[in-house]
Amino acid sequence: MITVIVVDDENIARRRLVRLLEETGEATVVAECAGGRDAVAKISELEPEMVFLDVQMPDLDGFGVLRELRDFALPAIVFVTAFDQYAVRAFDVHAVDYLLKPYDTARFGEAFARAKERIASRTHSDEDRRLRSLLRDYLADADGGDRDYLDRVAVKVDGVLRIVRTTDVDWWETDGNYIRLHVGPTSHLIRATATSVEARLDPKQFLRIHRRYIVNLDRVVEVQPWFGGDSIVLLKGGAKLRLSRTYREKLHSRLLGVRGEGVEA
Repeated sequence: MITVIVVDDENIARRRLVRLLEETGEATVVAECAGGRDAVAKISELEPEMVFLDVQMPDLDGFGVLRELRDFALPAIVFVTAFDQYAVRAFDVHAVDYLLKPYDTARFGEAFARAKERIASRTHSDEDRRLRSLLRDYLADADGGDRDYLDRVAVKVDGVLRIVRTTDVDWWETDGNYIRLHVGPTSHLIRATATSVEARLDPKQFLRIHRRYIVNLDRVVEVQPWFGGDSIVLLKGGAKLRLSRTYREKLHSRLLGVRGEGVEA
């Protein structure tokens, strides 16, 4: 039996992976982790042969888990990601296997079979090199290298996967462990954190204006004074979003080309 650790901060997704693994009759799930830091501890302690590792997690993402384990022998890893365009492209370049959510049982079976073959054929050293190369590229990118910004997001509409371009999103709103995309009169809910989305958006076009909101600057038409140092941002289409004073100076600077001092709000 192959020992496996499943890492995903979403309980439903984690339980589904555990069920699919158990149904193979070839795997034993030795631990389930809801966050990256717990995953680092469990992987280093239990030394599983295979890990299904979520990319987007609020405490430490999948790449962060790899970084923390860089001094350890790595297991066969299958990454799981919802929409991170950079991650998918990086996985393809480095020939690292991944599951793109939402995935079906057949796609899971393919990923599991490939990971199992790598373990059985003792090609683990090759995969280890690919993973470490992936991590080096990711860290170099995070330190200031060129990086592709997220330009589209897959959302489910009536059971159909629909592609939404980020330039069409008016604003993003946090909703627990999810984030809601507002596109004109419609909205879509995806599983991601505002922090992970903000890191992948083009800062020339999108700006956080409140702990709940990230706004498309092309949609801003007016900033109105409000109470307690806060303001209201009026968007094309009539939506009104609260601008907290924490982000006021940055918004003024971006919209007016000057620093916030001396600009009334």
